[in-house]
Amino acid sequence: MNIYDIAAEAGVSISTVSRVMNHKGNVNPEMKKRIEEVLNKYDYKPSAIARGMVSKTMKTIAVLATDIRIPQFAGQVYTVEQEFSREGYNVMVCNTGENIEDCAKYINTLSQKQVDGIVAIGSIFSRLTDHPEITSKMRWSPVVMANGKIDLPNFYSVLLNEQAGMMAGIRLLAEKGRKRICLLCDLETNFGARLKAGFLNALKDLKIDGKDNQVLACKNGMEAGAQAVRRMIDGGCLFDGLIFDGEITAIGGMKALRKAGLRIPEDVAVIGWGDSISALTCQPELTTVDVKAEQMGTMCARLLYGILENRVPQGTMMIEPEIVVRGSTG
Repeated sequence: MNIYDIAAEAGVSISTVSRVMNHKGNVNPEMKKRIEEVLNKYDYKPSAIARGMVSKTMKTIAVLATDIRIPQFAGQVYTVEQEFSREGYNVMVCNTGENIEDCAKYINTLSQKQVDGIVAIGSIFSRLTDHPEITSKMRWSPVVMANGKIDLPNFYSVLLNEQAGMMAGIRLLAEKGRKRICLLCDLETNFGARLKAGFLNALKDLKIDGKDNQVLACKNGMEAGAQAVRRMIDGGCLFDGLIFDGEITAIGGMKALRKAGLRIPEDVAVIGWGDSISALTCQPELTTVDVKAEQMGTMCARLLYGILENRVPQGTMMIEPEIVVRGSTG
């Protein structure tokens, strides 16, 4: 059964059936009743594609996330999905990974599906600036980047003030008397590179001795955090304060510290970035830089929805992180 069959059985024109289904225009009450009776009789559901051709929207947005297992990414994805579901949108979630080629495959698929907009979550998407062959396929719909930035038309950003977060973390460690502070982060990501710059700037602003060798490469994950700390200890690195770019990584580092006989926070104070429930699952509980994951997701969703509703965005939006003090820093 299609719209032509509905019109024939109800004894009306195709355009009249279309107006009833799309709730547009005035339709004679008697005609409307006949059409609705036929629709109910056959439990007719109009094709989403056909409706999209009429309304110029598929009522579908996509969320690209590099790894939805990361707690703050999961929180952002969940919040975006909830915000758009309330507005009647379908939400596609794509777990892209950190590989540019895999991201390109997802983006190509989304361009064919003609989604109305995209929210991109993860450091890798800022690297798309160097891949015009990929970004050219993203210009058909607005893209909102969570803590990322691409200076191209139709790309928008909600950013985290990482410098302020790093400054708060280092100031806390300094107040606790820590003098040999190290940062462990994934330097292959844009987020890690920004944290390194913020770390060195914060040390300088607070007049704390700081050098590049106080920033150590460390992949994300519990075992990666443990391995990085073991390498520091085995290499004779002196430290009394550690900042990790993720809380799961920090928890792994804390396990390695305890195994080496070091006390937390008496010997080494530890800070992680994130602030999910994971920070409460270790002993002592982990001090974190709260990256406001749900607020980030909410702002990204509202920014994209406003753009889809033809409201002009008010420039780049900024979120201020906060330090959440727990037992790992004393």
